[in-house]
Amino acid sequence: MLIRVMEAQTLSAVRLPEVPLTLEGASLLHQMLRIRWAAWRALPPTERDAILKEASAALMELEKQGSAAYTVLGHKGDLMLVHFRTGFEALGTVESTLSKLRLWDYLEQAHSYLSVVELGLYESSLKTYHALSEKGLTPHTPEWDAGIEETLNRQRTAMHARLFPEIPTTKWLCFYPMDRKRGEDKNWYRLPIAERQRQMADHGAIGRRYAGQVKQVISGSIGFDDWEWGVDLFVDDPLVFKRLIYEMRFDEVSAVYALFGAFFVGQRLNQAAFEALLHV
Repeated sequence: MLIRVMEAQTLSAVRLPEVPLTLEGASLLHQMLRIRWAAWRALPPTERDAILKEASAALMELEKQGSAAYTVLGHKGDLMLVHFRTGFEALGTVESTLSKLRLWDYLEQAHSYLSVVELGLYESSLKTYHALSEKGLTPHTPEWDAGIEETLNRQRTAMHARLFPEIPTTKWLCFYPMDRKRGEDKNWYRLPIAERQRQMADHGAIGRRYAGQVKQVISGSIGFDDWEWGVDLFVDDPLVFKRLIYEMRFDEVSAVYALFGAFFVGQRLNQAAFEALLHV
């Protein structure tokens, strides 16, 4: 009995990691563009048509590789190009391809966002940390790291489709970046991992209620861009954006710890619609 008590005391004295495990997948690039309408209209019609034909064909080829074009509502841009690829190198190829198009001379980037698909594993993290600790392993030792990698490999296989999604063919997209507060009064990163897991579970429950209406892709951007995450919501009815995000405002993690960037709402463009947008 004394040995068991001593073992329990030793276990409780081990400080488990506060950082949740994550899985990373596809690399994402969002490009928000403005059309230089005056310069575009000034071109001879035959030249405009040739430039547009070249750009339209290139975009349709990029779409086969995991890109999509949207017309943006409001003043934040005219076009939003979204690219899902397997890595940053492939995104670099996309940028190079687009910059060589003659149409690129008549576009200017109003905004862009770089991120990678991220799945947070709060629940799995806690279970894995406790299981490894109960085996007597110390965090960040080679044996501990091997146990972590075993868990991550299982999860990568099980969640491959979510880590490398295709862009849905839905009519509307809402994209926005966000942070978790880390100020003097409210700091998400100072909460114990178990409390963060509880709040995220409640937050996720709201999203699951909209599973049949919205396709959500969460991407991590810490170290890649100015915010911590990017959120893509794909729907056929844009009112779902308002209903879902409004409801989430009332859960604890959003009401207390969330900060939001600019929202971009766009309608999906097929080849004919893209050409019609630029036809003058």
